[in-house]
Amino acid sequence: MLLYHAVMEDPPEWIAEFTVTPRAFAEQLDAIVDSGRTPVPVSALVGRLAGRVQLPDRPVVLTFDDGFADLPGQTAEALAGRSMPATAYLTTGALDPSGDGCLLPPGPMMTLAQAPLLEQYGMEVGGHTVTHAQLDTLSGARLRRELVDSKRALEDVLGHGVTHLAYPHGYNSGAVRRAARDAGYESAVAVRHALSSLRDEPFRIARLILRRHHTVRDVERWMAGEGAPGAPFADSLPTVGWRWYRRARAAARGPVFAG
Repeated sequence: MLLYHAVMEDPPEWIAEFTVTPRAFAEQLDAIVDSGRTPVPVSALVGRLAGRVQLPDRPVVLTFDDGFADLPGQTAEALAGRSMPATAYLTTGALDPSGDGCLLPPGPMMTLAQAPLLEQYGMEVGGHTVTHAQLDTLSGARLRRELVDSKRALEDVLGHGVTHLAYPHGYNSGAVRRAARDAGYESAVAVRHALSSLRDEPFRIARLILRRHHTVRDVERWMAGEGAPGAPFADSLPTVGWRWYRRARAAARGPVFAG
């Protein structure tokens, strides 16, 4: 499962590391096609993890976080032109001009009203919270608001249920995963920098994040099942320690965007 953010030539500095150019994006999509992998939306993978559906022999899931302005335009067009379904996880507070408190820095974003357009291009829409908070640092009430309010905002504009979630920064914990399930989600994706598998956890599905330095060769290796560990696996001691540090920092300073 691949994780993209923005596809543009001149991104804001805060997201530049996680941006690919339109040319690089097109080359990477062509490499996926040439690999023989079949793109499917995350709902198909989740259905397979639950034993409800069958998948093609060599599936791949493409995901897009946050909701940058390129998504309902050139990015969706590039995917649709290759008949490649994908899943977009939208941060509702960043897409609604009337919203406040979003932790994402200013940048070129799509609007919440454009979410139905993504579906017209064949993209599935999931939630990415309201403010892009680090969910594993939040109290129960604040955590529930992030999960439920974003879900409702998307459902209102789309006219149907939204049951898939992406954790901001990939940060999660047992309590966050239980809260996501209780809020009505069927799945949630993390980051983990790993290859997902049919043994992966439905509320902690692994993704490989695309950075500006990644090449077509990196994508080719991932499509061959190489170049990254396979999920699932337990959190490492550094990951657990980093979580406790971030929690202490949030208690002292309040919520922040950067990990």
